[in-house]
Amino acid sequence: MRASQLFFPTLREVPAEAEMISHRLLLRGGFIRKVAAGIYDYLPLGYKVIKKIEKVVREEMDAQGAQEILMPAIVPAELYQETGRWNLDVLFRLKDRNDRDYSIGFTHEEVVTDIIRRDLRSYRQLPLNLYQIQSKGRDEARPRGGTVRGREFIMLDAYSFDRTWDDLDRAYDKMYAAFSRTFARCGLAPLVVEAESGAIGGKENQEYMVVADSGEDIILVCEKCGYAANAEKAEIGERPVKKSDDELQPLELVDTPNARTIEQVTSFLKRSPKKLVKTLIYKAGEQVVAALVRGDRDLNEAKLASMLGVKSVEMADPETILRVTKADVGFAGPVGLDKSVKIVADREVQGMMNFVVGGNKTDAHYINANIGRDFEVSEFGDLRVASKGDPCARCENTLTTVRGMEVGHIFKLGTLYSEKMGAGFLDDDGQEKPFIMGCYGMGVSRMLAAIPEVNSDQDGMVWPISVAPFEVVVILLNPDDEAQCNAATRLYEELQQQGVDVLLDERDERPGVKFKDTDLMGAPIQVVAGRLAGEGKVEVRLRSTKSKEEISIDDATAHVLELRRKLYQESEDKAQAVAVNPQLH
Repeated sequence: MRASQLFFPTLREVPAEAEMISHRLLLRGGFIRKVAAGIYDYLPLGYKVIKKIEKVVREEMDAQGAQEILMPAIVPAELYQETGRWNLDVLFRLKDRNDRDYSIGFTHEEVVTDIIRRDLRSYRQLPLNLYQIQSKGRDEARPRGGTVRGREFIMLDAYSFDRTWDDLDRAYDKMYAAFSRTFARCGLAPLVVEAESGAIGGKENQEYMVVADSGEDIILVCEKCGYAANAEKAEIGERPVKKSDDELQPLELVDTPNARTIEQVTSFLKRSPKKLVKTLIYKAGEQVVAALVRGDRDLNEAKLASMLGVKSVEMADPETILRVTKADVGFAGPVGLDKSVKIVADREVQGMMNFVVGGNKTDAHYINANIGRDFEVSEFGDLRVASKGDPCARCENTLTTVRGMEVGHIFKLGTLYSEKMGAGFLDDDGQEKPFIMGCYGMGVSRMLAAIPEVNSDQDGMVWPISVAPFEVVVILLNPDDEAQCNAATRLYEELQQQGVDVLLDERDERPGVKFKDTDLMGAPIQVVAGRLAGEGKVEVRLRSTKSKEEISIDDATAHVLELRRKLYQESEDKAQAVAVNPQLH
């Protein structure tokens, strides 16, 4: 490809809308352009990277025995209704001319399960793993970061079907290896963290998180034992409860007019949030529960549901809160609650004394409340969202935090979908059994952003050779100089003949413009045909290290090919190391 024919409209100014490094660089480099909030055009350079990422994905998925299919982008409502996901707020819904309901597919568990229940009947046809790479649509409330969180995005989604849980474990391990190798080959070294399953559901799941200051997820990490989980999932270790030496103070009900929030109450009473206990009223099925956490902490609803042995909990409605507390929302407390309400508390509350709680009376709070004297707690446990400094649940160390960007998520679904959709097979004992399923998602278009987010410098993107828009850029500094022109054209043609993805920048532009555009584009190898061409030499540069070598024109093609080979070998070595020990990174 010649740069004079390439459509790559670069921008010299940083777009005001772009808050992330990758977003700014992809816009400046002419890789993407915004169409609407969370919806982008992929211009030639951006789409080249996408296709190269897809190539790596296909190679790794195929190597693990997965088979590629393509499912429809538009999904009939009936399939999502079978599993109860039709009412999810992320769905883009539409109607056809006959008033039938459809949605743009946001993930395809139902569609692939429908394929399998119609065409796979015997255990002899298992195991099976089907995958696709396709555009998805999700009505994100807050799209951000260009292609990081979009309303339309390109995704790999794979689905495994197995006979037993042990078989699922093996399928999961294969996908774990495929994902780990894919990311390594694409220049990423994500943390693999425990996570909540969200709208997908399932038994176990893990996220691949690229550590980046701009990431929207908080990850809790133990630097000693290697435990890692996102904030929604992270467990907090149990330590001996340290009781205060303070004397019990008399319980007192005080007026707190219009003070409902933690900020309002602490300001009015001149108390630290650490001396307050929040009482949050939830419904767990028919059971009303009061969950207590310290005033500066957030309750983790998934942990609360797990403690109560239910799939999910929901905040109680104002009518329920008024019935059990006799007060408006914002004044609930554990003292004098309706006896039907079960009181549970985070372990941290167990060691507190003389704290503030809601008064179960509008515009009133209790001060100097104490467990055992003023109210009882049915059960203590890990109920709060983990934060920096909390004890590790796997060792005696404490947790620290980093920010991360999710690029992949793998799940052990079990029979969650197959049972709901009646998808089963005949086992060798003649019994009908549901498929044991797994699903595996990777953000292909998100990787377009994640890679330069952590592989860039002040001059632009630094693409790994496996996904770079061009492996080599030959820069012709002065098209009017015959020696330079001959050298650049010769190298360009020789590299093309060797199968190298090479760009020749022969534009009638100033050398400074060409250098800036090449650095911004981020191709790993640069060959400069400049004043040295008259001496029979060219300059070869590596984008990652900015190292420079003067090489004779006769040796330049072989030199570039060897650099290219080494870069690919480094990529493969990283992938192989991760495959042997996926947690190495």
